[in-house]
Amino acid sequence: MRKFVLAACCALICGTAFAKPLPIGTLAPDNLGKTLAGQKVTVSGLHGKVVVISFWATWCKYCLREMPELDGLQVIANKRHLPLQVVEIDLRQQHIVFVRATRLLMPRLPGLLMTWDRTGALAHSFGVGNALPAMIILNRDGSVADIKIGYADSELKPLAAEITRLLNEPAPPPESTQAVARSPTTIE
Repeated sequence: MRKFVLAACCALICGTAFAKPLPIGTLAPDNLGKTLAGQKVTVSGLHGKVVVISFWATWCKYCLREMPELDGLQVIANKRHLPLQVVEIDLRQQHIVFVRATRLLMPRLPGLLMTWDRTGALAHSFGVGNALPAMIILNRDGSVADIKIGYADSELKPLAAEITRLLNEPAPPPESTQAVARSPTTIE
């Protein structure tokens, strides 16, 4: 058992060591995976919203602890009609695990939009590799505002303040299909 834990830790560290997160201000890759119902989720489809992307797995206890916090932010934003969308991307798990976990979690966390990244391609496109927890926050124009990799519980508290700041920025102009080439409210 110790060898398995050690190997898993080494894999996470190696995956993180070679990952190079996207620079702040660059446009995010468009693809955010597919939902359980098969709906494709894209950054361009969420244009005008602050997008919080969180990569997770059922074995990541921290990821599961953060989900209710992010759901709470999404529920508040929905009630106040604020342009926010939290997207939870299940990283590198079998489809049956994604299906079962999503069916179990969605009734408890209805605000979250859950998608699947079986191969890790989405995580790599954002430059987070296999590291968990990993969170990317996008400005309303789809550009990267912040990336957090391997953060602690204490970093979740300032998250509401950061999201509030982004929500209070001016709305971006409507997106033009030719112009886009991709790879005072408070939430408390």
